Amino acid sequence: MVMPSPNQRISPQHAMQIAVQRVPGQIIHYSMDMENGTLIYEIFILTAHNKIYEVEVNAKTGVIRKIEEENDYD
Repeated sequence: MVMPSPNQRISPQHAMQIAVQRVPGQIIHYSMDMENGTLIYEIFILTAHNKIYEVEVNAKTGVIRKIEEENDYD
């Protein structure tokens, strides 16, 4: 993986590709957020089993920070 320079970040499309490689399904929403001083993409994926997962991808490195099953649909 090529590391971006300190002021760059990966594209939303690249973050989504990383997320669906880990959690296959349909992306239903994504956003960008700041958590503990780190810029992240929050990507919500609907799986074939009708479960929704939130995948957090570091916006600078492309590393997945967290995968969490969502228990509500709001």
